[in-house]
Amino acid sequence: MAKQQIGVIGLAVMGKNLALNIESKGYSVAVYNRSREKTDEFLQEAKGKNIVGTYSIEEFVNALEKPRKILLMVKAGAPTDATIEQLKPHLEKGDIVIDGGNTYFKDTQRRNKELAELGIHFIGTGVSGGEEGALKGPSIMPGGQKEAHELVRPIFEAIAAKVDGEPCTTYIGPDGAGHYVKMVHNGIEYGDMQLIAEAYFLLKHVLGMDAAELHEVFADWNKGELNSYLIEITADIFTKIDEETGKPLVDVILDKAGQKGTGKWTSQNALDLGVPLPIITESVFARFLSAMKDERVKASKVLAGPAVKPFEGDRAHFIEAVRRALYMSKICSYAQGFAQMKAASEEYNWNLRYGDIAMIFRGGCIIRAQFLQKIKEAYDRDPALSNLLLDSYFKDIVERYQDALREIVATAAMRGIPVPGFASALAYYDSYRTAVLPANLIQAQRDYFGAHTYERVDKEGIFHTEWLK
Repeated sequence: MAKQQIGVIGLAVMGKNLALNIESKGYSVAVYNRSREKTDEFLQEAKGKNIVGTYSIEEFVNALEKPRKILLMVKAGAPTDATIEQLKPHLEKGDIVIDGGNTYFKDTQRRNKELAELGIHFIGTGVSGGEEGALKGPSIMPGGQKEAHELVRPIFEAIAAKVDGEPCTTYIGPDGAGHYVKMVHNGIEYGDMQLIAEAYFLLKHVLGMDAAELHEVFADWNKGELNSYLIEITADIFTKIDEETGKPLVDVILDKAGQKGTGKWTSQNALDLGVPLPIITESVFARFLSAMKDERVKASKVLAGPAVKPFEGDRAHFIEAVRRALYMSKICSYAQGFAQMKAASEEYNWNLRYGDIAMIFRGGCIIRAQFLQKIKEAYDRDPALSNLLLDSYFKDIVERYQDALREIVATAAMRGIPVPGFASALAYYDSYRTAVLPANLIQAQRDYFGAHTYERVDKEGIFHTEWLK
């Protein structure tokens, strides 16, 4: 019997859809799932396709041609480690294990090192696009041994989303680089979603817009600079009516946002690297606050906000100001995410290619957006660009749009509307463009109570003052 070209372990939605995607591109696939029932169910679904089911790790490994290419689509953490341990006795030097889960990049670094000592390649691969992307074409971010990537590159390029005929996948870098970039992608996704939610909240509570009007605004925004998957689905969400109540479905969904932890990982790593990431971090905190629903309801009955008068301004002007504030804040969020990738690349010796990363985000993934082409062009102009805000295109936009962001943040503050994403975008922009910050006083305080020393503006050296003399 002919051996299969690639194997997939884990037949939940993502694993199942990736297996179908791979087979549809002309590759033979072996599959294995811990529960026999799931394998049988999938084989029924895949009847007539070049997919072989197996019922033990040994049978699975023996069904694959050498060097074996094994895609793991199991739960991140301990289940991934357990699966690798089960595979190890059956693998040979040169075999390739691919982890396509939402894995913490340091786990990928560890696994890459451990398996390399056995002569086994390990490719940590970020896969974005959800279940539809997995089936029809995701964005794929592989990291690991480059020579191993070359062996699986044709498969990745075949199944990835395509934009202008180009596959949305590229070799990211060594060990954990692929999963790291996917982590930052997810952090940017948190920021995008929070900023869009704040724009919605402002239009609803300042202008009193209903779902039909909100649909019109977001659909119109999707025709211009803000064109993106998340704006598109937001416009669509406002059209859905709840069958039980006849109300817009969005209005009966409880305001508690869940999370799987990747946004938190992004913020934690930014702290480790000493990189400012306020928009993404505020977006994580906003989800934490949203989860405190019962406490917020109690607080709303005790804590008063400002007295608010009905809006009497120009509605069209306000809508445009929100649009501009959203686009500028989005630029600041991506600037922070790409600056974090730059710091990580230097810290972990990855040599990331930021323009190429922007290009593979253009299709398949959740943050796909028209303006990612502008990010690619920025890094083409200056591969060593320290921050996207310094690029000529983005500099022009933020300088023209900053008044709108200031107006929106001020309006929200005066009306008691929480906009942590917009407010942190403005604070980041103003801090980044300010040559002298008040940190001199902070450093003086540190030296006063802890003899932490300080530098001076007028001469070289490290200094300490006996403040109590």
